[in-house]
Amino acid sequence: MRARTGKVGVALTAALCAFAATPATAQKYPDRPIRLIIPYAPGGSSDAIGRLLGQSMGTAMGQSLVIDNRPGAASMIGRSMTAKAAPDGYTLMIGDAVHSINVHVLRAVPYHPIRDFTFISLVGHSPMVLAVHPSGAKDLQGFIAQAKSQPGKLNYGMGGTGSITHLTGELFKKSAQVDMVPVPYKSIGLAVTALIGAQVQAAFPSLPPTVAHSKAGRLRVLAVAADQRASVLPEVPTFTEAGVKDVVVSNWFGLMAPPGMPATIVTRLHAETVKALQTPDMREKFAAMALEIVANRPDEFRRMVEAEVVRWGAVVKQAGIQPE
Repeated sequence: MRARTGKVGVALTAALCAFAATPATAQKYPDRPIRLIIPYAPGGSSDAIGRLLGQSMGTAMGQSLVIDNRPGAASMIGRSMTAKAAPDGYTLMIGDAVHSINVHVLRAVPYHPIRDFTFISLVGHSPMVLAVHPSGAKDLQGFIAQAKSQPGKLNYGMGGTGSITHLTGELFKKSAQVDMVPVPYKSIGLAVTALIGAQVQAAFPSLPPTVAHSKAGRLRVLAVAADQRASVLPEVPTFTEAGVKDVVVSNWFGLMAPPGMPATIVTRLHAETVKALQTPDMREKFAAMALEIVANRPDEFRRMVEAEVVRWGAVVKQAGIQPE
């Protein structure tokens, strides 16, 4: 995601006005529990966001949002289940940045990332960063100079081939004109652990698994891939401020559903999502996870994902990554 995609207050006003105009039949929804699919195992960011959002929305709507973790096949199991479910508002999914990447890096993806989903609202995002071992470069330009003096010698850890942590590294390589070697790990958490142990020289995680290590001095964050500095690490410049353009990448999260969902239900769910994001408790908990709340309209969310699909397709092609 390249930039913020709407203000919560503006989205809330628009959503509530639209909801007020919906027919009475839509206001009977929901009359039974709603399944909220998380295409990952419990414990990650998508799971945490889904549980927070589900609890808040469920209370407001008078029906439980039941968390259904469906990990496996590079998150395609949960996404495929969502794409094939009935579009009646009783199956939802927490989507993330991987949604716009899988189609380029995996063979035989059993769904189309745009046509096979209804987009309800972006929920939040967290920018990616460039982190190095504390014994490494002191700033971004120093790191670039080091990489250029040793082409193909520096390694960066990433959470699997074709992951957003991999593609952020490839985007950086192109923008900074450096040659680095990606080293895949089963998760970005393991890659960060390897970086702390100086087994690799760099990594491109998002903020949540980075902030505590940075503040404790276990690694050094050189730049944030955002349009502005992160409030949790205000001393760290953006890539643009540090002299590297076009490295603006976020791991985004949003509420999605099966294709063909009636507009009245989409409007209701969007309004409830934005209201949930407005609560002080939700803001506090998102901030604790180093996540920024961002809500937008369904059409804006869809266009954002469309742009992300195009963008990452170009990065994958330029990097020569072959589908697995």
